[in-house]
Amino acid sequence: MLNRLLRSLPAVAAALVALATLPACTTNQVGGGGNYNPVAYRPHNSGNVRVKVSLANQAVYVLEGDKPLLVAATNVGIPSKPTPRGSFRIYSKIERKRSGSYGFRVQGNQVVAAEAGKPIPGTYVGYPMAYWCEFAPAYGFHQGYVWPQPRTHGCLRLHHNVAPKFFALVKIGTPVNIAQTQPEDETIGRNLQRPTDYNDPDPPASYMVSNRVFEHPPENEMLRTY
Repeated sequence: MLNRLLRSLPAVAAALVALATLPACTTNQVGGGGNYNPVAYRPHNSGNVRVKVSLANQAVYVLEGDKPLLVAATNVGIPSKPTPRGSFRIYSKIERKRSGSYGFRVQGNQVVAAEAGKPIPGTYVGYPMAYWCEFAPAYGFHQGYVWPQPRTHGCLRLHHNVAPKFFALVKIGTPVNIAQTQPEDETIGRNLQRPTDYNDPDPPASYMVSNRVFEHPPENEMLRTY
């Protein structure tokens, strides 16, 4: 799924083709910037925040009671690797999470795509899965390109401009309900805007292995007040 990853580095094209075929949620693209930037609101009481996900509408609704705090498109699992349904809670949050299986090897000034366990020279740096919010073992919300059709291996991908807002809104223990449809699909989710930059290439490898991939605006700039 890492199509066109590191297009600017032709020397590693062959390795990237191999990485593109690896079956794991962790190989998904990191997500571009683009103009897609849904508004998010600060809750009055974070203990009342809940998350609802509609698989059919590929939408995530962050609510405080019945008040929408964030309504955004998400990417769900493909039929053979579906996103789990049911009621969950966020139990792990890692802002700067990287994959322990797939990523890159830094070889001086060169960066090559690599699996962690392969005997390839260089320092291993995992593929970024920024703003990881885990709700079931190996399943979580994280930053990545959001396609108009199911694309992941079960995780819920959020756009680059959405993931840090979602991360700021949910806490350990925030309830998450995932269903085929949600009542909000017919109201706040009926005309949901969706990102159009899903087919963009990833940023350069030098960026992907740096901490710059995790940078975001301060929370007081990301969340508005009602």
